[in-house]
Order: sequence, then C-alpha cells, then structure tokens
Amino acid sequence: MNMSSNFCAIDFGTSNSAVAVPQAGAGMRLIELEPGQRTMPTAVFYYAEGPHDADGPPRAFGRAAVAAYVDGHDGRLMRSMKSILGSPLIDQTTDVGGGRGAKYADIVAGYLKRLRRLAGEPERVVLGRPVFFVDGEPERDASAQAQLEACARAVGFREVQFQYEPIAAAFDFEQQAIREGKGEQVVLVADIGGGTSDFSIVRVGPERMQRLARRDDILASHGIHIAGTDFDRHIELAGLLQEFGYRATGPSGREVPSGIYFDLATWHLINTCYSPLRVAEWRGMKSWFNDVRQHARLMTVLEERLGHELAARAEGAKIAVSGGEDTTVDLSHVEPGLVLALSEKTAVDALRADLDRIIATAHETVALAGLKAQQIDALYFTGGSTGLRLLVDGMAAGFPAAARVSGDRFASVATGLGLHARRLFAPEA
Repeated sequence: MNMSSNFCAIDFGTSNSAVAVPQAGAGMRLIELEPGQRTMPTAVFYYAEGPHDADGPPRAFGRAAVAAYVDGHDGRLMRSMKSILGSPLIDQTTDVGGGRGAKYADIVAGYLKRLRRLAGEPERVVLGRPVFFVDGEPERDASAQAQLEACARAVGFREVQFQYEPIAAAFDFEQQAIREGKGEQVVLVADIGGGTSDFSIVRVGPERMQRLARRDDILASHGIHIAGTDFDRHIELAGLLQEFGYRATGPSGREVPSGIYFDLATWHLINTCYSPLRVAEWRGMKSWFNDVRQHARLMTVLEERLGHELAARAEGAKIAVSGGEDTTVDLSHVEPGLVLALSEKTAVDALRADLDRIIATAHETVALAGLKAQQIDALYFTGGSTGLRLLVDGMAAGFPAAARVSGDRFASVATGLGLHARRLFAPEA
C-alpha cells in the first residue's frame, strides 16, 4: 500500500459502523464489512469457550455477533460500546463469559482493529465523532475523544484525525447537490443515530467544495445525547416491561422497585441484571407483586438471560410503528402465548419528550448560527433514527421553506468522512 492510499475513514457508530477507503483514480468507496453489506452492527460477541489467538479471545463481530447471541451460544454480546466513551467504565474490566474478563477499552479497540484489518491495515485515519460525546460536560467530552484516539492508536493507526459526524454528512450532501447543479446553500444537517442527535448549519456549494479548511462554512454545531437507543428504551419500558412488573404495585400499595427495569432497557447495563446476588434478590421479591405472573416473567428473563432479546424485540416494535401503524410484539420466548399490542399512540406518548427535545435542539442550532428558520435552504437527514416518521415530520414542520432531503441513513457520514480524509491525506490525487 503506497502512502497516497495508506488511509481510511471510519464512522464508528453507536449502532452501526462503516469504512471508506481510496479507490483507483480518485474518490473514496465504502468497503464491504460483511458479505454484501457496507455497514456492520457495532457489536462483538465473546464466546465463553475457545482458545485465544493473536488477536485475543474468540469473538464474532457485527451480524455474526448478533447471530451467535440469538442462536444461544454461551458468551456475552456487547453493543453500544461507543456510549462507554467518556465514562469511568472505559478502564474497568467486565466479565465476557467463561471466567474471562476484558477491559471496555480493549473491547472498543478490538472492534476498531477488525475495521482496520478489513480496510487493509492503513496507518492514517479520519474518525467521526458526535458533536458531544457527553452533554454539558466539556472535560468528559474531551476525555471521550482522547479515549477513542488511544484505542485507534493501540491497534496500529499512527495518525488520527477527527471530524464531526454531521459536518461529514454535509460534505456528502454537498457532493450530491453539486451533481444536481445546485448553487450555494445553507443546510441544516440532522444526524440522528443510535446514541446522539447532532446538528450542524453548514454553507455548501461548488466554489467551497475543494477547500480543505471549511471552518468558516460551519456556522454552528450543536447536539444532544438523545437518539435511537433512548427511543428503544422508552418503547421497552412503556410497551413491554409493564407486563413484567414495571410500575406495578404490590399488596402493600408499594410500587415495585424500578431500577432493574431501567437496567434491562439499557444495552450496556443488561448483563449487570444477571449477577447471582441480584437474581437471588429478585427471586425473593415475589410478595412485592400483585400479579405473580409478572414476577414469573421477570425471573424468566433474569434466569435465562433474555434481556438483550427483549431489547431487540423493543427495537423491532419501534421500527414497526415508525411508519404510523400499530403492531404486536411476540414474547412467547418468555411465556408461551404472550403477545403484546403496541399502538402508535403508546409509542408517540413514550417518545414525545425526547422528540420535542431533539427538535428544540435543531432550532437552537439555527439560533446559534444567527439565522432564522426561513433562512435554511435544505434539511439533510442522515442516521438510522431518521427512519422514524414522527421525528422527521415534526422537524420538517418547523422549516416549511426548506427542501427535505434524505441521505443514506447508514452511510452518509462514512461517505463524507471519506471525502474529508481524501482532501486531508491525498490532496494531490
């Protein structure tokens, strides 16, 4: 690999990741991370059994990781690893099955190593980052970026650069707009993924596209740590876990403690629900429940380690209602014949506060740029959660004069990061 091609761009997402590399001639291309797939779930499954190799303990990545979990292999599934950045957990060791432990930092690094290998092991990288890893805490936010950089360097990247994810998406929009013969525009990029909702106001256009320094074109950036995984959690709490005792009261009139339910609805905390001490504690709390069937269902989830599957059913229900229809959730793996109805109204009520905060953040971004809503020429939607009709329609309603453009929900950021990497590392190409 020559130096002009010895680089890549990585969109390390909360839910999915993608990688762009140089292509022959000019430009960048997204590589296949799994057969026929240019994006890969940000997931790692640690097998409880099997020998270590040069890369560490036996693992599966992406869809194979999710499949290993669903197929019932003994081990531990790790998802939403990006949400660990900036927290004290990064240096802690967690049980990954079979009596083995792994530091969270090594789990993140192992996933990045997989991406680097698939990219041909380049030495330079542009990594995407949210506007804020951590809301309202600049020191933790800076720490999160430093932790991610350390993980990237640990797996062989010698030069690491960062670019904000919504700004990368703006570069992708700009390229499309120029192909369509559009002139200069002011675009509000809404990058709403699994972990964060990020916004940027960017000035784009044919005369600006080739400039490496685009700082003056970034009129404002803002974000909030609310996105798809939060939607999943609210759907699970409101639509599923009430059948397991969430918000239930017992014979004494006391409400069943809610901590276990919040942990079951939070991907990186689910495994904490399975500790022998915690399971024993809840086994002894049957008398707290008026409906002992709810306690039995909860114990089935805890004892058979069904929390991740329950969360996956909640995510599927969210997707099913995103188009505005009611759905049902099959929970027969917990209790034979258990099927729950989930209405769009229940979903709307569960998500309303989060959707309102996200939409308000978009308008705050416009205000930070010193602009009015009517001065925005286009709304560019990217990120997996922009498939939620309630969110996209609600945001577009506040910008009636703006063109509504949807990018590749899972690849726009990686494409834009690749454009930036090409300009940064191979400006002569």
